[in-house]
Amino acid sequence: MSRLSGISVIFDLDGTLVDSEPNYYEAGRQTLAEYGVPDFGWSDHERYVGISTQETVARWKSEYGLRASVSELLAAKNRRYLELARGGTRVYPEMRKFVELLAGVGVPMAVASGSSPQAIEAILAGTGLDEYLRTTVSADEVAHGKPAPDVFLEAARRLGAAPADCVVLEDAAPGAAAAHAAGMRCIAVPYLPAQADAPEFTHADLLLRGGQEEFTARGAFAWVAGASG
Repeated sequence: MSRLSGISVIFDLDGTLVDSEPNYYEAGRQTLAEYGVPDFGWSDHERYVGISTQETVARWKSEYGLRASVSELLAAKNRRYLELARGGTRVYPEMRKFVELLAGVGVPMAVASGSSPQAIEAILAGTGLDEYLRTTVSADEVAHGKPAPDVFLEAARRLGAAPADCVVLEDAAPGAAAAHAAGMRCIAVPYLPAQADAPEFTHADLLLRGGQEEFTARGAFAWVAGASG
């Protein structure tokens, strides 16, 4: 079959396709240290997993009383992140296999991410995923980031797909909420196991509570094939 009965698949990027959170944490830690916040730790970073970079730095400005503008903070964090991302970002092996399986039967795919367009491009190019994932949407290109549905709806529009025919893969609660708000089915693969009980994940059509350790390419492919029936 050339397609799975009209199904399209939309991937979140960070924490779903690739393990980029360590790079985001380090970029954030370095940026905040530059602006006078020297003790930003991983547990602090976890509070921002799943929301856009722009919203993250806006919250920093408010929570830490930073004098720098949101645009200045955003540019500083993105600059550091791109340096780290280009140095190496790990693709989850089963996610790569899943993308390849979908590509093999012609399933339309897109990436919808809270990262900047430059970060999305750098990661996909650096990992070779750009061979398969040519349609991308950044939260910078829409009015509202996750948990609003905007990035997913725009991805569906660019794919020429109806929202009801889309399956989203997400690792974070705001993304699962965004998929639900968009009227799309969702496979949730929590990046942080402690967040698996978040109420947003109750809307997921398939919740893999064990995260990436529980995810398999063939299992996800079989589920998507069943969902298309």
